[in-house]
Amino acid sequence: MKTVNSFQKLKDNNEKIAMLTAYDYSTAKTLEEAGIDAILVGDSLAMVALGYRDTYIITADEMKIFVKAVSKGARNTFIIADMPFMSYNINVEQGMENASKMIKAGASAIKLEGCNKYILTLTKRCIESGIPVLGHLGFTPQLMNTIGGHKIQGKTAEMTEEILASAKKLEEAGCFAIVLELMPSESAKYITENLQIPTIGIGAGNECSGQIVVTDDILGKYTDFAPKFVKKYADLHKVVLESVSNYKEEVKTQAFPSKNESFELNPEEQIKLLSND
Repeated sequence: MKTVNSFQKLKDNNEKIAMLTAYDYSTAKTLEEAGIDAILVGDSLAMVALGYRDTYIITADEMKIFVKAVSKGARNTFIIADMPFMSYNINVEQGMENASKMIKAGASAIKLEGCNKYILTLTKRCIESGIPVLGHLGFTPQLMNTIGGHKIQGKTAEMTEEILASAKKLEEAGCFAIVLELMPSESAKYITENLQIPTIGIGAGNECSGQIVVTDDILGKYTDFAPKFVKKYADLHKVVLESVSNYKEEVKTQAFPSKNESFELNPEEQIKLLSND
């Protein structure tokens, strides 16, 4: 079973880390069968699985349900639970309580966004209590309203140095890895090369220690929008749409269920039944 040490070992061996999201039992089971290094139960499930308008609405208790499902489907995979908006920002006690809920639900670690003094304190407290922490820098979705939307981060040398300084603080606080989101490839490479711990890129080029994207995006299942940094490996929306349309047509024409999908009385019982008419 993979642990936090597995991340460092992969980086030290110059092997890329492949991560994906999962929100349900069957998807998690498939990802484990494929040998994915780690699964993130991301707060993106708010939009992808629950249909919320954004990720701000989902609560820690809702997240816990999905963490339980994923942990049952991928029992031997390292599972990271996103800490949703305002589930850890009020005080350390609140953060610790909600982080412990994720671990008790089956997560191996949690993810925290940002790097202010409070986040560093909470990170240290979590790690001291046996809860591994994945950091998250660059574009931080939970701060989208204050940074002015989906904006690329680290667009200058100065901004890149600032992100690196934050990354080093998170590294010193004990994070086992750091997500770098939505930044130029060169910036992400520079930060990665100046850290001891791994970086996980999402829209940050291929020079990070690994990559994470939303599974529903790469499978073409979620169609509300498609980020520029996502490559579509399948078009499940089209497959499902065609399959459901065919099913509907066969039900309407009575082609389904056919004899192959039906059960029949034996001839003797058929005669008895007909004699009752």
